[in-house]
Amino acid sequence: MLATMERLQIISEAQKLAEMVLQSEAADEYRKSFFKLNNDLQTQKKIKEFVKMKDLYSEVQRFGRYHPDYKTINIRTREAKREMDLDENVAAFRKAENALQDILDQISVIVGKSVSPHIKVPTGNPFFDAGSSCSGGCGSGGGCSCSA
Repeated sequence: MLATMERLQIISEAQKLAEMVLQSEAADEYRKSFFKLNNDLQTQKKIKEFVKMKDLYSEVQRFGRYHPDYKTINIRTREAKREMDLDENVAAFRKAENALQDILDQISVIVGKSVSPHIKVPTGNPFFDAGSSCSGGCGSGGGCSCSA
């Protein structure tokens, strides 16, 4: 691929955009919450407990309800998840992560739609997918009667 002036300009603008995202308030909040999440001992203890229970749960799922500890492991896994989810550092991190993801989704939609209104941008957010009757991944070339 030859480096043309147009391509170099696009790369330069993309780097500027990336730098703006990195300097944004959402990215700063993400970094702060990530630091707190990784450095709080109680939060890490809850996360490790959940991971341990999740591993036990996947072992139990191989046998289903016929496993002798099925009910106990199932309940303990849900309790560990609830404990982890209710931790203030985990909640703050998820909120910051979603805010940053929303910014990246908006950028993807703007870039995609500036190229063509028919480009499907996988955002994972139904708000951005509202303009199409297709979820964006049918792969049938319009065979599902979407607006592809």
